[in-house]
Amino acid sequence: MLARNTLVFSLLAAPLAAQAPASAPPSEQQIAAAVSVLPEEERAGASVLGYDAAGKLVNLRKGSGEMVCLGHNPKETTFHVACYHSSMEPFMARGRELRATGVKDPEVDSVRFREVKEGKLALPKGPSIMYQFFGGSFDPAKREVSGARLLYVVYIPFATARSTGLSAKPSRDTPWIMWPGTPKAHIMFSPGM
Repeated sequence: MLARNTLVFSLLAAPLAAQAPASAPPSEQQIAAAVSVLPEEERAGASVLGYDAAGKLVNLRKGSGEMVCLGHNPKETTFHVACYHSSMEPFMARGRELRATGVKDPEVDSVRFREVKEGKLALPKGPSIMYQFFGGSFDPAKREVSGARLLYVVYIPFATARSTGLSAKPSRDTPWIMWPGTPKAHIMFSPGM
């Protein structure tokens, strides 16, 4: 799986130019950057997690919609924001919690997969979308991202190549299923396919 993950990020993160600031930008700027990956109609209602002056992940905005956005971590040099359906929040929050205690990948997934199997960690009942930007930069004056690569992911827990008709082989040209048969199974899409 590590080779597959490396391939995915090499496909998506090709020219990575942006350097992040040393401290977190103002909340309004973080919110604008985080929701920029969403379709326009989803942005105003999204909940947003971002970073305080100490670099701690905090809730910047409680939304009224179904999407949760994770702002760019100012400690990272590569710009990255992600927004996902709220039904994925227990799974995503558990991953953040484990990483905060020092648990490293792939052990994070081992723990989450075990907790799903034990009924301790909830998963969505149906497909759930995630939108992500990798690389590029955010212009706070224009409130837009430039030079980033966009990725769409549709989580379908436990789906397989057979159950979806999708290939499990990574592809630049067609959708494919990653982590098939696991709680983290998802379809990978990128614009231009």
